[in-house]
Amino acid sequence: ETAYTDAAGRVDPDFVELHSGILGGKTLAPGLYKFGTDVGFAADCTLDGSSTDTWIFQIAGGMSIAADTKITLTGGALANNIVWAVADSCSFGAGSHFEGTVLGATSAEFVTGSSINGRVLTQTAVTLQSTTVTMP
Repeated sequence: ETAYTDAAGRVDPDFVELHSGILGGKTLAPGLYKFGTDVGFAADCTLDGSSTDTWIFQIAGGMSIAADTKITLTGGALANNIVWAVADSCSFGAGSHFEGTVLGATSAEFVTGSSINGRVLTQTAVTLQSTTVTMP
C-alpha cells in the first residue's frame, strides 16, 4: 500500500490523459504519466529510453491488455524502472506480455499464456493462470 500511495501521489506529471488512455500502437518516452480514466492496450506499445530513464503511470481507473499484445522496451529501457499505479482492476489477455511493476489498489488477473517481466503487487488479489513471471 505504501508503494502504491507513493507512486500514485507523485505531482507535476509530464503527460496528462495522453491519447485518452489508448496506448496501443504508441511509443512512450520516459516520464510521469497521469490518467483519470482507464488505460487500454489493444495493440503493442513501446517504451523507449535509456537504462537510467524511468516511467511512472498513474491510472485512476483500470488497465487492460488485449490478447497477444506486447509491451516492448527499446533503447536500453529496463523493466525495473517502470511502475504502473492502477486504482482499479488490471486484466492481461491470453498471450500478452507486460513490462514493469504493477502496483494495484485492487486486483490483477493474468489469463493463460500471458507473461510479465516485473512484479505484481495488489491490495486484494493476483490471479495467475499458467503465467510466466520473470523478475528483472
